Formats: sequence, C-alpha cells, structure tokens
Amino acid sequence: MKHGNVIFSGLGALLLAAAGTAWWQWPVHVDTALPTRGPAIEAVYATGTVEPTVLMPVSPRTGGRLVSIEAEEGQQVRRAQVLARVESTDLDQTIEEMRAREQLARAQFERTRSLIEQRFVAPAEFDRVRSEWQAAQAATRRAQAQRDYNQLVAPADGVVIRRDGEAGQFVPSGQAVFTLACCAPLRVSAEVDEEDIARVSVGQAVTMRSDALPRQLFEGTVAEITPKGDPVSRSYRVRIRLAGAPPVDAGPMRSGMTMDANLIVSRRDGALLVPNGSIKGDSVWLVVNGRLHRRQVVRGTVGADRTEILSGLSDGDVVVISPPDRLRDGQRARIDAPSPGLAPDTPVARR
Repeated sequence: MKHGNVIFSGLGALLLAAAGTAWWQWPVHVDTALPTRGPAIEAVYATGTVEPTVLMPVSPRTGGRLVSIEAEEGQQVRRAQVLARVESTDLDQTIEEMRAREQLARAQFERTRSLIEQRFVAPAEFDRVRSEWQAAQAATRRAQAQRDYNQLVAPADGVVIRRDGEAGQFVPSGQAVFTLACCAPLRVSAEVDEEDIARVSVGQAVTMRSDALPRQLFEGTVAEITPKGDPVSRSYRVRIRLAGAPPVDAGPMRSGMTMDANLIVSRRDGALLVPNGSIKGDSVWLVVNGRLHRRQVVRGTVGADRTEILSGLSDGDVVVISPPDRLRDGQRARIDAPSPGLAPDTPVARR
C-alpha cells in the first residue's frame, strides 16, 4: 500500500508538472499593432464661444412699454435708424406744456423789448424776461430729448443678431431690446485655466472644432489675452482671431456656437505614436519571435487616441493592444497580422 501511494504521488506530481509546463508553453492570443509616424501636438485645451468682434446692445434709458417694433432679427440696419418705440404719452404732454410756456415767455420778451425802446421799463426788466424765455426754450429742448430717448435707434450700420422684446411688453431701463453686430467678422472667445495661461501668448496658432460643424476644422491665432483673470472660475479670457472669418450673417458658423480649441504649444512632425491602450504605466508589451517581452518606454505628448513615445520603441516593434494583467515575460503569444494603427495624420493634443 505504501509503495502504491508513492507511485500515485509521483504520477500526480508529474501530471502537475506537465500541466504547468503546458500552461506555460500554451500561447496566449493577443491583439497587436505597429507604431505609426505622425505629428505630435502639445496644446492647451479650452472651450470657447463664437461671437461678433463688435457687439452693440441697444436699450432704453428709461423704462416703458414698447409701442412698436421696427426691425427684426437678421435685418441690416443703418446708423440712426429707428428700431423700436417706447410709450411716451407723459412726455408728449410735457412737451406741449413746455412749448406753451415758451410761447408765453417769448410774447413777454417781445412786449418788454418794445417798452424798452419806448423807455417805459428799466433795462433790468428786459434782462429778466429774456432769461425766462431762454429757460423756457431749454426746458422744451430737454423734454424733446427725453422723448427721443424713447426711440431706440441703431448706433451704427450693422445687422440685428438678437431681439428681446415684443410690442406691448414693458421694458426696464437699461435692458437690451436689440443686439447689433457690425464692422468686423466673427471671433472666438475662450476661457483658459490659470494653470495653462502661462503657456499661451499672442500670435499662437489655434485649431478649433465645433459639434455644430463636425466635419470642419477651423484655424486661428491668439489675438488678445485679458490681463486680469476671473477669481471664481480661475480662468483667463483669450480672444482668438479666425482665419478667413466669415461675416456675422454669412453662415454656416453663427454667433453663440461652442468651440473646442487647442492652442498649439509645440508640434513635432514624424513622432512615433502608439495607441493609448497599449501603455501600462511606463511600459508596453512587445511580441518578439513569438514571445512576450515587457519594455520600458518614455512617453511624450498624450492625446485622446494615441501617445507619443520618445524612447524605448522603434518603428518595427509589434505592440500588444490592451494587454491583460495575466501576461508574463517570455510567455508564448499567438497573434494575427498586426494592425497598422491609427491614421498617421491624426494629431495628438494634450488636453
């Protein structure tokens, strides 16, 4: 019995050893890709909004009810053109009163001047009635100016890009009823985090995309950087001048669209790029002569899909994509034809 137990124990050990050897030698299937060459772009990411370069809100100086609307959104208007009228019944009556006072003061002035010529009154009386007439004239002009304020007029030639008011609606003093754009094309106003603003400078190249126009890539340059940041959002406003910027009403780009902007810090053409999923920490798995080998690499710019490799890899290396945690150095690997990777012209941008 003891001899039989020894035999069975030996057979069990041999079977375990054979299973371990088979498990070690059995090839694991992995997906692979070849590194590609392409531009590696280090950039500051920011979100922005398309806006007119010159924006002019038009609002009443005094609150009142809108009597009529004379312009619509998208309409071209001329300087001093009436856009809307605010109710001015009280001012109309005030003007009539001021005109009556002015006529009375003028008549008094004419009578006094005649009496002065006949030397029936003193010169001081003439000065008094003349001053009263001039004061009445000034009061009439002031009332007329106040009534004119109830006419919303265009401050310059432009296009109405927004109207916030309807006839019969009460509008408070200072509330914009019309927003006009004129004199310059569209631009992008972006917010850059305070941690990145030191890497942004005037004249820096910018590439932009919009979800509203997904098939178009827009180019621009940094035109202005606000000197003071927002202490709440901890960001700085950056104005971006669009290359070949369209007029405000040309389309398809429109004021108010959101832009994803990459402010280019550096660009390296012909960089060695691998899929992001192939990197585990600071290393990648390679397939060399049918076996897996772990390789330390130095990463550069990290993008949404690919990562730049500064050292540790060469163009012909076969890189494992999304390597599982159970891989071991020296393990046999079974692969299909390695994928050529992503398109070589896909830029890498740091966000």
